[in-house]
Amino acid sequence: SDHGANRLGASALMQGLADGYFVIPYTIGNFLANADLKDITTDQKEFAEAENLVNDNIQKLISINGSKAPVELHRKLGSIMWDNVGMSRNEAGLKKALEQIQSLKDEFQNDLKIAGDALELNAELEHAGRLLDFIDLGELMTKDALIRKESCGGHFREEYQTPDGEALRDDDNFSHVSAWQYNEKDPILHKENLSFEYVKPTKRSYK
Repeated sequence: SDHGANRLGASALMQGLADGYFVIPYTIGNFLANADLKDITTDQKEFAEAENLVNDNIQKLISINGSKAPVELHRKLGSIMWDNVGMSRNEAGLKKALEQIQSLKDEFQNDLKIAGDALELNAELEHAGRLLDFIDLGELMTKDALIRKESCGGHFREEYQTPDGEALRDDDNFSHVSAWQYNEKDPILHKENLSFEYVKPTKRSYK
């Protein structure tokens, strides 16, 4: 039930939403009742630091004052991911996507236009903030897909297939879970090796 950013992400997202909706209301109460939680007040320095950071980021977005609306840049990102980082991908397309995402990030940082201001309910501002996360996530998914030189799960690297067109896994080098740690300059990859004691991985064929 656990998928990485590059493995059946939509399925994992829907499962997480469903689990959260149905399970959390019946479990969180018991957890909180037995948890030893310290009192938290908003006068702690962490609240002020978080508030200042958010305000700084909002002002940066507002002050760009370019010509491109968030929805326009969002559609560009969607096209890049759809064309190059879909169910079937290849090395050339993934490298192209990384270049395009970097270019889109530069366009976002230099030519973003947000109507309205930060002191009102501003859907454009909210969209821009979420889009910045989407751009980072899209870049991470593309990097993860590029280094995984095999066909596995629901994703097919065109360079890695059997003579009859089936997915060609590389269990010797990629039998692990990839966990990416956020880093401002470049994400850090952590690997959790998978151990199969009873059921061994075998070739999957749909023919």
